[in-house]
Amino acid sequence: MRAWWWKILAGILVSYTVIAGFLMPVPRMDILNETIRNLYFHVPMWFTMLALDLAACIYSVKYLMTTKLEDDIYAVQFTNAGIFFSIMGMITGMVWARFTWGSFWSNDPKQTGTAMSMLIYCAYLILRGGIKDDEKKAKISAVYNIFAFCMMIPLIFILPRFVDSLHPGNGGNPAFGKYDLDNQMRLVFYPAVVAWLLLGFWMATLKIRVGIVEHHLELRSDNNG
Repeated sequence: MRAWWWKILAGILVSYTVIAGFLMPVPRMDILNETIRNLYFHVPMWFTMLALDLAACIYSVKYLMTTKLEDDIYAVQFTNAGIFFSIMGMITGMVWARFTWGSFWSNDPKQTGTAMSMLIYCAYLILRGGIKDDEKKAKISAVYNIFAFCMMIPLIFILPRFVDSLHPGNGGNPAFGKYDLDNQMRLVFYPAVVAWLLLGFWMATLKIRVGIVEHHLELRSDNNG
């Protein structure tokens, strides 16, 4: 993960996404109009959140198998990055909703399920902050992290499909790719997905490296003491 090439690629693709996302032409759709450009930001940020939360879940499982605190550091920092992208995804989604649904918050099942999932992950951070013993903290939070990921899937992807929803791909509404993601938009959308994914993992790995260094310094201090 310390190779430099993918970080340079992340910078290039994010720059391309921002510039092309605002300047390249988009389909002229009723209601959506220019807001369809948010597809380059809102959707890839959700994909990034999911990838980061999945990585956190994997490292939580790994910690329960190995009990190595380094695995706990990976899990918590992937979760932190996932929470950041969930907030960014929620903000971009609310802005999009304001101009297409008429309000920032309409109690849409997708919005509600996402908010519940975000609260569950925020509770994960509160849980960690309330436990002093490192090993106990790591074990309890690993179990909770797995639970949080398992709860997120039905809250965001399953339950909204069974009720009426304004959100594309839910409640009988077609997903974007089925009616307005043309070939020109794909030239921006697919690089945008890769860009935000790389940026998310870059952010997480920076925090992981800091966390591991701090952990080793604590061990050295304990040994010297």
